[in-house]
Amino acid sequence: MKSAENRFSGRPAVRNTAAIVLCAFALSGCTTIKGWFGGGKKDDGKPNEPTELTDITPSVKVDKIWSVNAGKGEERIGIRQGPAVADGRVYAAAVKGGVHAYDLQTGKQVWHFQPMRTDKDKKDKDIRLSGGPGAGDGLVVVGGLDGEVIALDAATGVQKWTAKVSNEVIAAPTIGLGMVFVRSNDGRVTAFDAASGERRWFWVHEVPMLTVRGNGSPTLGPGFVFVGNDDGTVSALSATDGRPTWDLPVAQPEGRSELDRMADVDGTPVLEGTTLYASSFKKQTIAIDAPSGRPMWVSEHGSVGRLGVASDRLVVSDPAGLVFGLDKSGGSALWQQPGLARRSLTGAAVQGDYAVVGDFDGYVHWLKLDNGEFAARARVGGKLLRAAPVVADGVLIVQNVEGELTAFKLQ
Repeated sequence: MKSAENRFSGRPAVRNTAAIVLCAFALSGCTTIKGWFGGGKKDDGKPNEPTELTDITPSVKVDKIWSVNAGKGEERIGIRQGPAVADGRVYAAAVKGGVHAYDLQTGKQVWHFQPMRTDKDKKDKDIRLSGGPGAGDGLVVVGGLDGEVIALDAATGVQKWTAKVSNEVIAAPTIGLGMVFVRSNDGRVTAFDAASGERRWFWVHEVPMLTVRGNGSPTLGPGFVFVGNDDGTVSALSATDGRPTWDLPVAQPEGRSELDRMADVDGTPVLEGTTLYASSFKKQTIAIDAPSGRPMWVSEHGSVGRLGVASDRLVVSDPAGLVFGLDKSGGSALWQQPGLARRSLTGAAVQGDYAVVGDFDGYVHWLKLDNGEFAARARVGGKLLRAAPVVADGVLIVQNVEGELTAFKLQ
């Protein structure tokens, strides 16, 4: 990917004033924007109500192997707080409850860290954790609703350093290349030295007046950081100093109103080899040649959350609750599953031969990757699922808005 580095001709001016988001909506639990969510569970032909689930005959057996509570969850904050997995451990944070480390296979707690404020004038002594955790290279890093960044030793949970950014952090920090990359809600990416917490650089992208509540994490490539932006673009930055190398629209923010123009890229972009995949709230997904920023194909199906990635296809869950399997080579829809319409779906994950999404009522759905048919279903505490499921070593973990973590295996 060195070819893109040679195209630098100088550093553009960096904005010194953070962009201000005047209004943001949480995609789950928000009743302001009708048609996305409904108050009931039955589908009586009313266009705004979630589709009622129908009985299915499972074609795969799903085992719940453990369940724990990581503390008070996000509830209605709308931050899509989910777990991270590294080196056989699950790391989870809660708005109130600190950071927990669990054994991936058994759910046994390994350590717990509870951050506390040192400000004597603060009545609420607990730091409200929101972004993360991110895990890797021996670190676990979380962000806070007041811009805190806290780095912990992954093995012991001991605090290594703290830092501060300009706005709330609702995306998991990304760790790699000797740095920690933190995306804050004002469109700013800040790079910290992984060992010391010293700030190395920052970059700011302007935020539209109206955005979808949520941010994706930065994605790392060899020498690069890829960022999905709230205006529907993806940017490539030099990991060394934050200089932009290219900027490409995933979807155009077109429409009569600010609501119509929302085109956020809130799911973390996915890099495979030299191909970067990104998806937009405006129902478009794009494949990009990552070194050059050249678009390879565009699909008219997109996701508000994370893309599920299989060997030959992508899985997207769109804002209307439709799930699509997309051909990786050209972006065409291989199948569509309409049976979860208006159920406020999470982003997608892939577990074995199945795509997995969660919904507003605490249900987790397994769909066959080859044709999109329902294969299995399980319920997690009956509470809203916002964060996309996470899969590692054959185990799928989901976290609901009350902070409950549940792990599943397939037989």
